[in-house]
Amino acid sequence: MSIKEKVENYKKTLDLFPNDQEKYQYLIEQAKESNEFPEELRQDSFKVHGCQSQVWLVPEEKDDKLHFLSDSDALISKGLVTLIASIYSNESPKDIATSEIDLMEEFDLGVILSPARRNGAYSMLKTIKEYAKKLS
Repeated sequence: MSIKEKVENYKKTLDLFPNDQEKYQYLIEQAKESNEFPEELRQDSFKVHGCQSQVWLVPEEKDDKLHFLSDSDALISKGLVTLIASIYSNESPKDIATSEIDLMEEFDLGVILSPARRNGAYSMLKTIKEYAKKLS
């Protein structure tokens, strides 16, 4: 599934929620359902700078595709990074680096996230693209 198709699937899911509070709750549920994050990867080198809370993004390259492990110490940030990592995982570095999709606009999350959380989400995406550019 392409990045665009993954974004469309998440968009359809988020559009099912009648209000912003339920979208916010969906992100929290994504955090609670995410995979366990290995303690040994909680390193400064994997921290995303520019986030209000601590966020870790760990790239793994397999079969010419990037995969991302992610975690945060705050539920809403963890939900965001889980969603973003799932969109860009299992994609080629080139496809990630050249993707121009504005996730905040696509998902209409700007209205439910504080300015600090929006900045954090942009930092997460920027970090993923930086990893991809190094490998593309």
